[in-house]
Amino acid sequence: MVDKTLTRMDLAEAVHEEVGLSRNDSAQLVESVLSHVSDALVSGETVKISSFGTFSIRDKAARVGRNPKTGEEVPIHPRRVLTFRPSHLMKDRVAAGNKS
Repeated sequence: MVDKTLTRMDLAEAVHEEVGLSRNDSAQLVESVLSHVSDALVSGETVKISSFGTFSIRDKAARVGRNPKTGEEVPIHPRRVLTFRPSHLMKDRVAAGNKS
């Protein structure tokens, strides 16, 4: 497995090379896109990026969990969680990358 992590700066550098914007403008563009995506998710909207996937917020109800070590019941509070569902194109592309 590769231990490389894609960072904001990597995205900004890719925008700089592909589009030709300055490095500062590329970084601001990446920040702006990520900010819009984050704001939409915080407000409860679904974010769908064609050929990539869909980010959505799911409300989980309160429930009773169990500490696996002690067996003691512990209340789990209601919460909002972020989910990602990759598109079929993304799934196929990742699967093809595993074969090489």
